[in-house]
This record gives sequence, C-alpha cells and structure tokens, in this order.
Amino acid sequence: MKDKTQYRLAALDGTPHPVLDAPYDSIEAAMIAAQTWCNGQGLKCSISQRAIGIEVLTSSGSWRTVRYPSSCLRSIP
Repeated sequence: MKDKTQYRLAALDGTPHPVLDAPYDSIEAAMIAAQTWCNGQGLKCSISQRAIGIEVLTSSGSWRTVRYPSSCLRSIP
C-alpha cells in the first residue's frame, strides 16, 4: 500500500512556516491554508515573512518545494 502524500508550508528559507507548520493531505488544502493566512493575519507581515512555499515529502524523506502561492508573494499596496 502506498503511503499518502504529505505537504507542508515553509518559509522561503526552507524552514517550516512559523504559524502554519502542520501536515496537509493535499496540495489544494495547503494552498487554501496559505492563501487564507496571507489574506488575513499575514497582511500584517512584511513580504519576506508572508512569502510561503508549499513542499511535498519525497520518498527519500526530504522536503521539496513544489509551488509558491502567488497571493503570498505580492506586496500590499
């Protein structure tokens, strides 16, 4: 039986996101969590603090970045 794919949200330096450090069962769930945070609590943060990468757990046990939610990479006017 194949293990279920896991995703996590990370800061741009590759460390687990300080607020959203939790496992996600799908890339869609991770995207929703990232976008919700970026459009809410994350609005109070600088762009470098708000930027988030979505990572997937590889079969070798390491994390690989697969996407950056665009709403989390934009500066607030």
